[in-house]
Amino acid sequence: MFELLTDRLNKVFKFLGSKGRLEEKDVDDALRQVRLAFLEADVNYKVVKDFTAKVKERAIGADILQGLNPAQQIVKIVNEELITTLGGGQSKLVQAAHPPTVIMMVGLQGGGKTTSAAKLAFHLKHSGQKPLLVAADNRRPAAIEQLVALGQQSDLPVFSESPSVSSRDIAIHAMERAKEIAANWVIVDTAGRLQIDEEMMAELANVKKAVNPDDILLVVDAMTGQEAVNVATEFHNRVNVTGLILTKMDGDARGGAALSIRWVSGVPIKFIGMGEKVSAFEPFYPDRLASRILGMGDVLTFIEKVEQTIDQEKAKELEKKVRSSSFNLEDFMGQLKEIKKLGSLGQLMEMLPGMSKISSKVIDGNEDARMKKIEAIIQSMTPAERQKPEIINGSRRRRIAQGSGTTLQDINQFLNQFQQMRKFMKTTMSGKIPKNMMQNFRGLQ
Repeated sequence: MFELLTDRLNKVFKFLGSKGRLEEKDVDDALRQVRLAFLEADVNYKVVKDFTAKVKERAIGADILQGLNPAQQIVKIVNEELITTLGGGQSKLVQAAHPPTVIMMVGLQGGGKTTSAAKLAFHLKHSGQKPLLVAADNRRPAAIEQLVALGQQSDLPVFSESPSVSSRDIAIHAMERAKEIAANWVIVDTAGRLQIDEEMMAELANVKKAVNPDDILLVVDAMTGQEAVNVATEFHNRVNVTGLILTKMDGDARGGAALSIRWVSGVPIKFIGMGEKVSAFEPFYPDRLASRILGMGDVLTFIEKVEQTIDQEKAKELEKKVRSSSFNLEDFMGQLKEIKKLGSLGQLMEMLPGMSKISSKVIDGNEDARMKKIEAIIQSMTPAERQKPEIINGSRRRRIAQGSGTTLQDINQFLNQFQQMRKFMKTTMSGKIPKNMMQNFRGLQ
């Protein structure tokens, strides 16, 4: 996710860090590269223009060019403006004063609407809620069967009727069923089309009038780039969308939709889909995504995912180790195996500061091959080396490379990245900004 943009931005930061004191021309040159990086990432040109103008205004207006660490301050400004562009703070689901809370899912065919409905229900169930899924998409062939199957896989109740029943009536009957089973959330999967048309909008308006939803969530495919932005704008103008779900974020190497859609449409992103598994679904935090884009990882989401797979005592122990910098390679391997259950290795690496920059040689190939190579490197170490990686000298590294079937360069880079990750993790958990932020950025190239 955002691989291309992250690489380009880190090159800009490396350039700034190499300049020492900055002149206005240096800022202009850097922002020209940022502008090109955003445009290549398929970010809306109006968003790019606004973003770079604000960064320049703050960079020049704050007189940071005379500071001791101007490059670090540029990074800080870029981070803050990214967060603003992405929406500022987290936008949560609207919860009804008197249950059940009704969520109406809308979108075009092929965007992942039905799957996202099941993922959202699973997310709510995991949070201690009791959701009811409603199969009101009676237009797409097998849409009802798909939602029923997804519900059965995750032990989620699904209300469905014959496709001959109108979507409006299905939604009304589902509300009665929700009261019978004491469901406190109702998620209505509505019909989509291949393109926006008057018939679809009239049908959505009928369902909306019948159940009076607390949230209307539009599901859009992030990989369609600016088309996703156009769809969001059109839907919002027609049915007053209250939130967005961006799907296939794990496959979006550019990121144009995520960086444009909030600014252009005015609708907040509430969730992102990160894979095919029902658990590959995350609440959207602008600050966390900005951190991932800048290559600084997302330790908070990492910890949350760990807490979903291990008991609270182990989670506290992990947090303690992160804070004290005693998080070692045995801990890392254990968490790789646990979190692999909830998402791909690539997504996990994105959350760990520095680890997204591991050489492609180390994690080359498919998912299983990547895991096996990392396992081979760590398992070729002695228990003492896994506990204290800092004792691994040149001869030990050569032995580990030979034992794991990798190269000395692979070992050196893996260990360097692990040390960077530990430093960033401790810094993130303490809430402090590292004084050597730019050096850390440069070390991740």
